[in-house]
Amino acid sequence: MKIIIAGAGEVGFHLAKLLSFESQDITLIDTYKESLAYADSHLDIRVLKGDATSIAVLKDAQVEKSDLVIGVTSSETTNLTLCIMAKQLGCKRTIARISNTEFIRNKEALNFEKLGVDELISPEELAATEIQLLLNQSAFNESYEFEDGALIMIGVCLPKSAPFVGKMVKEAARIFPELNFMPIAIQRVGTQYTIIPRGDTEFMKGDQVYFITSKEGLDDLLKLTGKEKRQIKNVMIHGGSKLGYKTARDLCGKRFNVKLIEKDKERAMQLADDLPNALVINADGRIVEVLEEENLDAMDAFISVTSNSETNIMSCLVAKSRNIKKTIALVENMDYFQLSHTIGIDTLINKKLLAANNIFKHIRRGEVVAMTRLNNLNAEILEFVVKPNSAVNGQIIKELDFPRSATIGGVVRDGDGIIALGDFKILEGDRVVVCCLPRSIPKIEKLFL
Repeated sequence: MKIIIAGAGEVGFHLAKLLSFESQDITLIDTYKESLAYADSHLDIRVLKGDATSIAVLKDAQVEKSDLVIGVTSSETTNLTLCIMAKQLGCKRTIARISNTEFIRNKEALNFEKLGVDELISPEELAATEIQLLLNQSAFNESYEFEDGALIMIGVCLPKSAPFVGKMVKEAARIFPELNFMPIAIQRVGTQYTIIPRGDTEFMKGDQVYFITSKEGLDDLLKLTGKEKRQIKNVMIHGGSKLGYKTARDLCGKRFNVKLIEKDKERAMQLADDLPNALVINADGRIVEVLEEENLDAMDAFISVTSNSETNIMSCLVAKSRNIKKTIALVENMDYFQLSHTIGIDTLINKKLLAANNIFKHIRRGEVVAMTRLNNLNAEILEFVVKPNSAVNGQIIKELDFPRSATIGGVVRDGDGIIALGDFKILEGDRVVVCCLPRSIPKIEKLFL
């Protein structure tokens, strides 16, 4: 695909990096030479200095031949204008990053597609949704829902007490035949290697394991992994950023008791006016005494979303030392992800990764309707819709020519989540969830074309 990305900031660079690994034809546009220099020297892409809303610049980028234009500059106006212009100049599809989430909530009424903007994404809104989902599944350190929860992906670090530690996948399936979940990816403790489990793969203590399960299987998974289903009600948010505001707003709407700490007095006053159902405190959340004065010990969850990654990590470590059930830190540095499970923070979230995941499903071939990239793992989870002419239509799973570096985690049929084993027959209209390593993606896509 020929893809044009406007904005060489954190989201744009990260997206260009991921796409360049897949040999896509990428052109990255930015007004600042300094922002393009690093991308130009480290990525196999074309960089172009200039205003993305300039017709001359877009023509130089060959916008008329492009399959996708993505506007992820810091200016919402620039992104929207770019997409409208690109569509008029011949681009097939456009995606704009926005900050005003009212646009997303009123997308149909405003008819953005008619204007030339096919998709709208808000990294802050995506992160706020992710945080809410993590609080709902508080026993696990990662969570993702397919088809409104018909199937759920969860990540958990296996304790020594888990009954299938030391057993192979096929042995665990034989001992617990009634269980309704499927392991789809494993990261060994102390390594960065991703394993797609097969029957002879052994579960080990400290493994970070990702499962696909249904709502019915969550309780069984909790018991077997030694985790407790913890009720989250009282939440402390450190940082009154856009993400802090959106998270507090959403949680208040779900009747959580929210306490938000913001050190800037003017910003705190504004948040207090905008969040009447939250308790907003003007204080420095980096000071341990402040957190203790605000009854940190009484909180069920602590979420740190300031603009500083290190501050967020340290604040969450302080909260974890007070036995807070759930800690979530916003980080910008992708290299920090591998630290989360070793230093004790429950979950790290990254807006760049969430935005890239959201955009990726528009780039994948086949009938991809959802996609997520696992944190700190070299694996992706894709959801495909089976069409009449798909190679998998009418086939038994164990008879498919499926690469060993991929596995089917589950199937959604008529709204019901099914953990599909080898004898399961895939039919037209099924929504199939696949976990795979990047090298197997082209082969998987061909099966669902």
